[in-house]
Amino acid sequence: MSLKRSTSKLRHNALCLFAFAIFVFANTEPIVGQAQGATSDATWLTPIDNIALHEDPITLHSGSEAEKPFTVAGECGAMMGQQNGSFESWIFPVKLFSHLTLAAHVDGYDVPIDGNQDASEIEVAPDHTTITYSHIAFTLKEILFANQCTQQDGTGVVAVFQLSSIRPMTVTFSFTPEMKAMWPAPISSDVNAEWVKASEGTNAVLNDTTRPGGSGAHYPAGWYMLHTDLADLAGAVALPGSEPGILPPYQEKPQTYPLQFVLRFDPKRDSGRSFPLLMAVGTTRETATRQALQQRLAYLNRNVAALYQQNAEYYAHFFDTRMTAETPDAAFDRDLRWAAVSIDQVRVRHHAEVGLVAGFFSSGSSARPGFGWFFGRDTLFTTWGINSYGDYNLTREALLFLMERQRADGKMPHEFSQTADLVDWAHLPYEYAAADATPLFLMAMEDYVTASGDIDFLREHWATVEKAWGFETSHDSDGDGIYDNAQGTGWVESWPQGMPHQEIYLASLDQQASTAMARLSTLANHADKAQQAQQRASVIEQTIVREYTQSDGMYAFSHNADGSADKTATIYPAIAWWGGRASLPNAAAMFQRWASHEFSTDWGTRDVGEHEAVYDPISYHQGSVWPLFTGWASLAEYRSGRTLAGYSHLMENVNLTTTQDLGAVTELLSGAYFAPFGRSTSHQMWSSAMVLVPAIRGLFGVSIDALNGVVTVDPHLPAQWPTATLHNVQVGKEAVDVQFDREGQVMRVVLLPKQASSSIKLASTVTDAKSTNGGRELAIPLPAVEVGMAYGADGALPLPGAETEGMKVLREDRQPRQIVLLLEAQGGTTEELYVRRNQEKLRLMAQGATLRGNALRVTFPKGGGYQRATVTLQWQKNTPS
Repeated sequence: MSLKRSTSKLRHNALCLFAFAIFVFANTEPIVGQAQGATSDATWLTPIDNIALHEDPITLHSGSEAEKPFTVAGECGAMMGQQNGSFESWIFPVKLFSHLTLAAHVDGYDVPIDGNQDASEIEVAPDHTTITYSHIAFTLKEILFANQCTQQDGTGVVAVFQLSSIRPMTVTFSFTPEMKAMWPAPISSDVNAEWVKASEGTNAVLNDTTRPGGSGAHYPAGWYMLHTDLADLAGAVALPGSEPGILPPYQEKPQTYPLQFVLRFDPKRDSGRSFPLLMAVGTTRETATRQALQQRLAYLNRNVAALYQQNAEYYAHFFDTRMTAETPDAAFDRDLRWAAVSIDQVRVRHHAEVGLVAGFFSSGSSARPGFGWFFGRDTLFTTWGINSYGDYNLTREALLFLMERQRADGKMPHEFSQTADLVDWAHLPYEYAAADATPLFLMAMEDYVTASGDIDFLREHWATVEKAWGFETSHDSDGDGIYDNAQGTGWVESWPQGMPHQEIYLASLDQQASTAMARLSTLANHADKAQQAQQRASVIEQTIVREYTQSDGMYAFSHNADGSADKTATIYPAIAWWGGRASLPNAAAMFQRWASHEFSTDWGTRDVGEHEAVYDPISYHQGSVWPLFTGWASLAEYRSGRTLAGYSHLMENVNLTTTQDLGAVTELLSGAYFAPFGRSTSHQMWSSAMVLVPAIRGLFGVSIDALNGVVTVDPHLPAQWPTATLHNVQVGKEAVDVQFDREGQVMRVVLLPKQASSSIKLASTVTDAKSTNGGRELAIPLPAVEVGMAYGADGALPLPGAETEGMKVLREDRQPRQIVLLLEAQGGTTEELYVRRNQEKLRLMAQGATLRGNALRVTFPKGGGYQRATVTLQWQKNTPS
């Protein structure tokens, strides 16, 4: 490629911006509001007025921790970085640059200033993230957001940098140009940068920048064009008011230098202004030209404020039609909202479709931004969370995306890259690598249709459902009647003893998928198929008990083709309670071990017990902690009446929302110490879903049946909560509020419709629950005494690096006048529980603990490590003497 004299052949090393809007376009259709043709608009390549940011009640604030990650993501782009302000930028599916850094020099203060070392605060709101750099002479705010996009029209992510200074100063932004398409697309081997003079006749502004080294030389106002070895891939970057940084002459020996913008800021002239770094990418021969790229930059320069306002409006009204909670625990309410926002932020546009990617994390030197492409099981597990907060349109889009990629024989896809269209994806081993997406699809379809009432969607896509069912029921390699791992991995992708033949995880999904298919067939008026599917579910249930039950009360990890079992104790049987219509019998001993420190750390559940031979706390599948598994366990515990353990595990997930990538929940953590893996995808979609599902379907016990207009509740409110309300519970196309109030020994549940003509009613599976007011109210009996954990959502986790030391509730047995708790904690410590009296004038007695007011204090036997204690609460009604 031939370049002009001002061209530098550059690859790598970091870039930092003053305000930037990033932009990629993959087609030649005009963006809404974009002027086509010459860029003679007076606003081209000029600073912009400061943007007024929207104030959101769930905004998170924290001191910046340099190595902690942050993510700003949307349908068409994302920025992932560290809280010191350095980040990489993607306009899907292209990685534009990485390693953004900034350096500053203040007039009369002759010390070089590493700006990233001065990052002091991070503020994360749904519509933007701001990192503040604080120095005694200046304050710099780095405002980042992902703009809304209704088509791949080129916009992606935006950053706006605002500066305040006591003196004139110079800021140098450095970055590594990347121009890499996401894995597995071919990568251009070189990025060559050319400084392009802005078109004649524009009103381009060049501040009085002093060249590095005091040369005083000036370059004409312009922008970098990033050339690649590919004719259909080029990029452009512009920073209004700046000059280029290092531009080595042709005579200089070959060496890698960063791309730089050098900006001169004068507070007398520039106060109240921001400096947007504009970025564009062309991905066709037509759009990768100099003229086309400059037109895109000009559009962005004019519309930075409008793009932010559009994003702010979207999130300002986000919860107008999505469920929220109002409880005595404000942190819990906030983090439930963040779980929904976090899921929404991994929507990614792929041509005319929208799908859900698994999550985001910085890619480093690779072209893989975490798990930033489309996964079948990740999406399907997450739909239970989406349906819980009521965004049925998003679930519908996600299902359609997967259904479009169903294999001809009926198998559902495991993963699909954002650049799958650019390679021979069908002949790579990834798309259908796992077996679990097929049963999960049937289960997710049933959950969606029931909650949304969208029976027409089922009928329209019945052929897809039948094909998936046909694949599942025709692939049983050993003839035991259960779908097995012969068709791909179940859960684990590696296992020390060799890959399993049939995991209990996959067998349980097969049972639940059969039940789901029975219901779907009934709804679609296929009675014979419904009967066959239900019979199959019953047979699988019996086979699981026969093949997997162990003498120690656990269920085996897997069943081998020779009839033997891998007896490794795992968390995977917890999936049996996921769909709400199945369970495993005789599971008390297993639940007790899950709740103990053998499985339960203070930050979630390990997938393998720490006493097992294969246990490795830093492995991917043999002892690490996944919020996904913690969510499975919490929901199973709530559904089986083990509410204290369910609450503990739920709150551990909830609290993770604010401990790493603010607003999101990470992928996995060490099983030994409270620390996420170095490569853990920090903004992981299904981890956030595991905040929502056990909260809404477990703690509140809510189940939606829009087909029959019924909201079923089986509430397990913490003993500390006298009241709670769920707002905007979406029952099909109608929204209602559901209010919970304790009144003595009754939990009164009231349905508050938004429409006077509403026919939605309440129901409950709780014994002796009574319905009144035409089905609008329920009176659910409460025990005379309840016990709760003495912490909320902001106090569930230990300090970073801590080992597991917290109290565990192993068993809770309730009788009409008695509660017996089996607890464990560190030897010699004293722990506290909360006691609520729902009946007046009770004589309450405690054995194995001290009761003062509402505080139940338990002192554990002395000794090393965990020690157990049994606490008995007994009561009787006081009678006059």
